[in-house]
Amino acid sequence: MNKLKLHTPDLTQDNIEKLAALFPNCVTETHDAQRMIKRAIDFDQLRQELSDHIVEGPRERYHLEWPGKREALLAANAPIAKTLRPCREESVDFDSTKHLFIEGDNLDALKVVQETYLNKVKLIFIDPPYNTGREFIYDDDFSDTIDEFLIRSNQVDDNSKRLTVNTDSNGRFHSDWLTMMFSRLRLSRNLLRDDGIIAIAIDDHEVSNLRRLCDEVFGENNFVTTVIWQKVFAPKNSAKHFSEDHDFILIYAKNGDAWRPTLLPRSEAAAARYDNPDDDPRGPWTSGDLTARNYYSEGSYEVTAPGGAKYTPSRGNYWRFSEESFWKLVDDKRVWWGSDNNSMPRFKRFLCDVKDGVVPQTLWFHKDVGHTQEAKKELNKYVSVTHNENVLNSVKPTRLIQKVIQIGTTPHTSDIVLDFFSGSGSTAHAVLKQNQEDGGNRQFIAVQIAEPLPTPEPELQSIFQMGTMRIRNVIREMTAAQQGTLRLDEPTPALGFRVLKVDTSNMQDVYYRPDELTKDLLIKQVDHIKPDRTSEDLLFQVLLDWGVDLSLPIVRETIEGKTVFFVDGNALAACFDLGVTETLVKQIAGRKPLRMVFRDDGFSSDAVKINVEQIFKLLSPDTEVRAL
Repeated sequence: MNKLKLHTPDLTQDNIEKLAALFPNCVTETHDAQRMIKRAIDFDQLRQELSDHIVEGPRERYHLEWPGKREALLAANAPIAKTLRPCREESVDFDSTKHLFIEGDNLDALKVVQETYLNKVKLIFIDPPYNTGREFIYDDDFSDTIDEFLIRSNQVDDNSKRLTVNTDSNGRFHSDWLTMMFSRLRLSRNLLRDDGIIAIAIDDHEVSNLRRLCDEVFGENNFVTTVIWQKVFAPKNSAKHFSEDHDFILIYAKNGDAWRPTLLPRSEAAAARYDNPDDDPRGPWTSGDLTARNYYSEGSYEVTAPGGAKYTPSRGNYWRFSEESFWKLVDDKRVWWGSDNNSMPRFKRFLCDVKDGVVPQTLWFHKDVGHTQEAKKELNKYVSVTHNENVLNSVKPTRLIQKVIQIGTTPHTSDIVLDFFSGSGSTAHAVLKQNQEDGGNRQFIAVQIAEPLPTPEPELQSIFQMGTMRIRNVIREMTAAQQGTLRLDEPTPALGFRVLKVDTSNMQDVYYRPDELTKDLLIKQVDHIKPDRTSEDLLFQVLLDWGVDLSLPIVRETIEGKTVFFVDGNALAACFDLGVTETLVKQIAGRKPLRMVFRDDGFSSDAVKINVEQIFKLLSPDTEVRAL
């Protein structure tokens, strides 16, 4: 029985809990007046969360610290003036697909989509670059392009050849990797649904640091498990000490109390263990031992089988049930005495009484989820390369990622799967493959930096292009298979992907002090949109600014000689042409879109611009009208 508290609430602890929900990395441990460990707020860290510059003043505490941590936090929180530009020529089924490929630095991409996909992603699976002395290029200085950064930091020569790697002789070997990961994990946490998880593939080199890093970002109480994946099928005899046969997959939940794994399908071998030799109307069953070694005071008695044989538990064992309960089970025909009705009794466990699947385990063997050689064969099947060094060593088998997808999503709820270290597109492939196998409608968002291949190929220049080529060929294969099984009157299930590229804002960059402005400069700013941007570029910036799903279907119509976009029916309408008239405005308003956007300078006259809001109030009062 719970006792009455007999005191007022501890508001300090209540406030700490509220702050912990918002900023889990600001919760730490400290001593109270009696030198007892208690939960507390790291005010230096909280100040950094709420600051737009680096805050000094670290204190001694139980904490994961490294050179560059504060810079990483500042980089995660700093705003950027960037957008996503659509690329139809590299896409497949652009207008109706639900899947996204984003080219660009994943830190930029994660920032750009924060509002659009806040609390909407069910599963994040990432396979970040392992910190093994090999190179990884992720720069968090947004003033540089990738090429500029590589040259500036002396990582490439004039011929774009790499000069340096993140070797373990570098004094910041671990710090550089942690800095790169910290800002990206923080942003990714915002995108997860409350019942979502993140799964991170990692090896021995950084698994301990990654665990502590994720404890800070996601909260130690939201750690789910560490999966061990057997990645090779034969020992490496050339190993210096041990043959490294496994990697890890760390799994964290956004909210450990809200998340539960999706049960895995029962294997044919597991299902075969259930039988119905006595034609029990309750269906197939399997038998289990009725004795156990745990002492049970009422578990020592003798039973007599229908055939006359007498049985007692062996020495040191006891019946699991009292004698009264045992005979109730017999009356309910839940005890099996063998085919001769004279054997040691066993308990009948019916298939209808067990869960509709199998609880996932933490040890994954290569025979069940694939190995590294299988992953390379998959990549070679869909992407033809002439240089062996372009076959990525870190590529993961789709069967491995499919198992994560099965555990972390459900088939028919349009769950979003995000991979912001997309590489050769293994996660995107796994989503399409799992959807094909269970009829699911999951969506993928794959993000990959435009990192050049080690050696240029005739048709490929970057790892991003490798990923899109792979998925393009996977889609061709799946489409052919679907068309072969569909009836003529059935539509082909939509596949494809929409390519979006991180770029600077579509708006003109205006960074002048008032005393620097001249008449000529003001005239140049009348057209506030960059001249190389299309109407579709503007549409996607509007979708981002308004937080509208970037995968919604888009229809382009011509009304009164002007191009008008309709997103997901009437969810949003947009017209970025010049010379918009009242007649056009009235026709669009008659369609009653939920949102409407025009160019600020797109109206044929000031009178039309003034009357737009009144026209919509009259014809479509629920429409939210904005200008770009």
